[in-house]
Amino acid sequence: MALQNGPTRTLSTYGHRTHNILDDMVGVSDCVLLHPLTEEAFIENLKKRFGHNEVYSYIGNVVVSVNPYKKLDLYGLDKILEYRGRNLYELPPHIYAIADDAYRAMRDRNQDQCVIISGESGAGKTEASKIVMQYVAAVSGKGKDIDRVKEQLLQSNPVLEAFGNAKTLRNDNSSRFGKYMDIEFDFKGDPLGGLITNYLLEKSRVIVQSKGERNFHMFYQLIAGGPELLLEELQLKRDFSIYKFLNQSGCTVVDTIDDKNNFAETQKSMQVLGFSDEEILSVYRLLAAILKFGNVEFETFTSKSGMDAVKIKNPDDMNELCDLLDIDPTELLESLTKRSMVGGKGDRVVTSLNPTTAVYARDAICKAIYARMFEWVVATINESMKVNQTKSNKVMGVLDIYGFEIFKNNSFEQFIINYCNEKLQQIFIELTLKEEQEEYIQEGIEWTKIDFFNNSVICDLIEKSNAGIIAMLDDECLRPGNVTDLTFLQKLNTHPYIARHKHYDSRTKLKSDKTIPHNCFRLKHYAGDVTYNTTGFIDKNNDLLFRDLSQAMYKCEHLLLKKLFPEGNPKFHNKKRPPTAGSQFKNSISKLMENLLTKTPNYIRCIKPNDFKRSDDFNDAIVTHQVRYLGLMENVRVRRAGFAFRHPYELCLQRYKMLSPQTWPNWQGDPKAGVTNILLYKKIDKKEYAFGRTKIFIRNPRTLFDLEELRRQKMEDIATTIQKIYRGWRQWRWFQQQRKAAIVIQSRVKGYQSRQHYLKQRSAAIMIAAYWRGAVVRKEYRRMQYEAKCLRAVIIIKKYFMGWRVRREYRKKFRSNAGPKVIAFLNRRMQVRYLLKLRSNLPSMSPLDPEWPGSGKMHKQANEDLKHIFVRWRAMKYRQKFDEDTRHRIGEKVSASNLFKDKKEIYPASVGVPFNGDYVSLRNNAKYKRISQNNNDQHIQFSDILVKLNRSNGKAVSQLFVLSTASVQLMDSKTLERKYRIPLQEILSLSVSPFNDGLFALHLNKSNPANKKGDFLFVSERVIEIVTKLFRCIQQATNRAVTVEINNKFPLHFNGSQIQLTYQIIDKSSTRKEPVCKRKGSRFDVVV
Repeated sequence: MALQNGPTRTLSTYGHRTHNILDDMVGVSDCVLLHPLTEEAFIENLKKRFGHNEVYSYIGNVVVSVNPYKKLDLYGLDKILEYRGRNLYELPPHIYAIADDAYRAMRDRNQDQCVIISGESGAGKTEASKIVMQYVAAVSGKGKDIDRVKEQLLQSNPVLEAFGNAKTLRNDNSSRFGKYMDIEFDFKGDPLGGLITNYLLEKSRVIVQSKGERNFHMFYQLIAGGPELLLEELQLKRDFSIYKFLNQSGCTVVDTIDDKNNFAETQKSMQVLGFSDEEILSVYRLLAAILKFGNVEFETFTSKSGMDAVKIKNPDDMNELCDLLDIDPTELLESLTKRSMVGGKGDRVVTSLNPTTAVYARDAICKAIYARMFEWVVATINESMKVNQTKSNKVMGVLDIYGFEIFKNNSFEQFIINYCNEKLQQIFIELTLKEEQEEYIQEGIEWTKIDFFNNSVICDLIEKSNAGIIAMLDDECLRPGNVTDLTFLQKLNTHPYIARHKHYDSRTKLKSDKTIPHNCFRLKHYAGDVTYNTTGFIDKNNDLLFRDLSQAMYKCEHLLLKKLFPEGNPKFHNKKRPPTAGSQFKNSISKLMENLLTKTPNYIRCIKPNDFKRSDDFNDAIVTHQVRYLGLMENVRVRRAGFAFRHPYELCLQRYKMLSPQTWPNWQGDPKAGVTNILLYKKIDKKEYAFGRTKIFIRNPRTLFDLEELRRQKMEDIATTIQKIYRGWRQWRWFQQQRKAAIVIQSRVKGYQSRQHYLKQRSAAIMIAAYWRGAVVRKEYRRMQYEAKCLRAVIIIKKYFMGWRVRREYRKKFRSNAGPKVIAFLNRRMQVRYLLKLRSNLPSMSPLDPEWPGSGKMHKQANEDLKHIFVRWRAMKYRQKFDEDTRHRIGEKVSASNLFKDKKEIYPASVGVPFNGDYVSLRNNAKYKRISQNNNDQHIQFSDILVKLNRSNGKAVSQLFVLSTASVQLMDSKTLERKYRIPLQEILSLSVSPFNDGLFALHLNKSNPANKKGDFLFVSERVIEIVTKLFRCIQQATNRAVTVEINNKFPLHFNGSQIQLTYQIIDKSSTRKEPVCKRKGSRFDVVV
């Protein structure tokens, strides 16, 4: 239990006293210290800690995590900062502690690390891996590129969970694949990128789920959260019950899962990870195709040759499926209902499938599409997180792998998963023993051999070349002839290496053991005996996909399918049989083991307390079962086989120095000598401890607990002494404050008295000075007042004299010149007064404000001119505020006013209605975009479903009316099939009635043979908007103003003949928006 990371601290990040794992401990924080060491004591310790919300415990440097099934206040930035840079045993057990230990060992000592997370479904493995990732992201550096890498690493989780996780009976967010992520760091410990390796996706879940379980999350997210336009493009409906691959388990909605919000989060994460919009849409199309595949059903019929064959029951689903995959329906139908084989001489033989084999082929292609799509998603994520630097970097791996599984019915998947756990247990024991031995040698402690269960014999039984179970399974799959699961079991029972192996049992080997069915075999794993049912072993190991299906997928024009099915390329002539699923997994596990052996391991063992996801419910039997197959007791025994506890001398001395008078309160000598002094003073048996080079090793946990009890008692004495000293100091401090207060009060009173005396004397002096200065100033004031009167009298006399002299000289000239000047002055004064009054009473800047100040008769014309100028200036200012789109909309409204104001009854109702144009959202329709590119019709001005009147009888037909900058198109509203395309140059004029109806006519160029059918008649409640947009588009396209005729009768040209359209009004009080039309010979009557 060495403290290996970083320097010893005495203060935490926040300045508090350093805590120790032994402080305020509930139960035993490190199970190595359990006494007595029994399975019952181990379970009881976990239960006690779980009851106090202490969900983490240690076994040495292994974290045991019990899923609390509720939110605890154990996470967040504050907790991360608390554990950052701390020794492993300095704080209570936590995933943050082991993550920090691994991160600093990687950063500071250049040791590649890996965190191995194991446990069964529902134990919290996925959450544990998230906590590790969040911690590493929080403690590493900052910067634009670093933050981008962190964001990508964190955002990979939602994407992988959406495509790789599902709701099971044990876990609402169960990982259905194994994941290993390598995160690369630079020399500063900042992340540079990552690489994800996935293992054994449970692809069978795509086609079948158990009762109460769900398919992969992404299917439900797409249907629940996808926008209506996206679902329409994918031809999906927002109803889980209509899709077989989603409704068969009876569980589609989960209270703890918000599929709608998760869809938005998944899509955002994919964008952050570098998925393009086209790639995301292609993935959605594949998901929709898989759901459509699930609804395809087959039935038998007799072909023309008299042979039985199969066909599709529901061709509509088949057509939608082919549309999603961009493939010819005939090609896909052939691959699903027939199988072709090529003989040795190149002869091709085609045979029809029966309904059972057709369903098998359908399910196989669904599993293959999803599994390969998942591999592509992982590869795309890896590409976005790829490290471009070629130099060697530090690596920290996180392994989230399946736990050991023992069910009532164990099949091929459990066999492979348990084999993986055997390999992990093997490497765990080897690395743990190696770590223990290296520490003993480093410290100079004699190493004693530890007896433990070596599970390498079980690994050999499964993976041994040419003799193991996987090798026998591969041989049976490759053997010609009738190969079944029972022949495989017979081969195991007759093979000398397997049949005689002490860890292998079967009914043939133990005929009296009726607990083993005849189609099963039993392996004695390190975690317990597991009985495997061989049914399905051959098919699941083969994992074959018919070549016709691969070739059909390669022929699809879908963006991804050619990448996902390269073997479908006709140029691909490789006849070599693909490796089996067992061999592939064996090789990938071997590579994983080689990778882990190059790194320093850190372990997180996850345990679920019950099967019902209930908080505060600890089931002893369920936990005992997991403790056994996780090998936790074996781990504890290995850790305490020699010495149960070890502590650096500095920390040990710091913790127990109060137990000896020589070391308390401070020890100035060598820490080892101080620890020795403590142990000798307390007379600890020398057999109970050993001295290493840097650490003290304690053999028995009881000895450690005795030291802790002595420390607790001594700390109570120390606390009493501290209290005594503190209370004396506090009383002395109170006396000093009282004395100081008395001195301050005295000084303040004396000062106040002195200030009052001084103020009285100063006030008297000021008053005397004020009276004297007042007398002097008043005398001077009287003198200056007299001089001023004299001066004023002189000025008045001079003014009167000069006025008299001027009047005498200019009396004759005044009457002829002064009059016009006075009048001109008065006129200018009145004009200025008018303008100033007008400036203060100007109306508001609103163009709708009709107010304008009045004026007298003198300024009436000027007032009108100024009003006209102001109105035009105000309108100009108002227009300058508009953007281009607003000007366009105002222009359309102005055009509509010029065309229809006071001419058509329906016009006033349209003034306040905005012209939206694209009423069916055709601009965002991908299919229309493909259709319109060839004819330059992609710029849509108007689209809506309206009524077209038949030329021959006036009957109404609903069609999609599309107006672009180049043409008018009539299309089928569902399939977007184009019926008519009328270039704008061919439209000569437009006609409407003056009534409250929606009928309008397009008059085409009769000289063009393409327009031989003649003019068009339409009915729409948006007639004002349509005619206005037609008028503006034709004017822009042809540079001519098209004629818009508004009359109650106008001529029409139908099929080369001219007829007269006439309106008839039945009720003059009100007309109808939907007219009744009928043709009679050369007349076309419209009743409104």
